[in-house]
Amino acid sequence: MKKFLLLAILLAPVADCAAATHMGRAHNMMDKRISLGLSDEMRQHQLVNMRAHLDAVQKITGLLAEKKYDKAAKIAHAQLGLTEEMKRMCGMFENEEFKALGLAFHNSGDELGNALKAKNPRKSLKALNKTLGYCVQCHEKFQQ
Repeated sequence: MKKFLLLAILLAPVADCAAATHMGRAHNMMDKRISLGLSDEMRQHQLVNMRAHLDAVQKITGLLAEKKYDKAAKIAHAQLGLTEEMKRMCGMFENEEFKALGLAFHNSGDELGNALKAKNPRKSLKALNKTLGYCVQCHEKFQQ
C-alpha cells in the first residue's frame, strides 16, 4: 500500500502535465480560426508588431482625450499607417485574406491619421473604430 501511495505521489505531476497537454490540444482543436502556420521566429515578430499596434492605439486614445490631434495623427501614420515596411511585411504572408485584412488595417491607420489632423472628435472616433474593427475581424478569423 505504501509503495502504491508513493508511486501515486511521484506520478501526480506527470499526470497533471499530461492532462494539461491534452487540455491544450483540446482547446486548439476547438479553435476554428485559420492558422497562418508561422515559424516560431515569425510568430514572435508578428506578436511584437501587434503589441506595438495596440500600444499605438492606446497612445492615440489618450492624446485624443487631451485634444492633442497632431501628435495622435503622427502616431497613427507612423505606427499604424501603410508604410513601405508594412507593405513588405503584409506581402510576405501566403494567405490572401490575411494579407488583404492587413493592408486594409494599415490603410485605415492612415485614414485615422487624416481624420485626427482634421481635429474633429467624432470623425476621429469613427476612424479609430474602423481601424479597431480590422483588428477584431483578423483576430476572429486567424490564429498564429
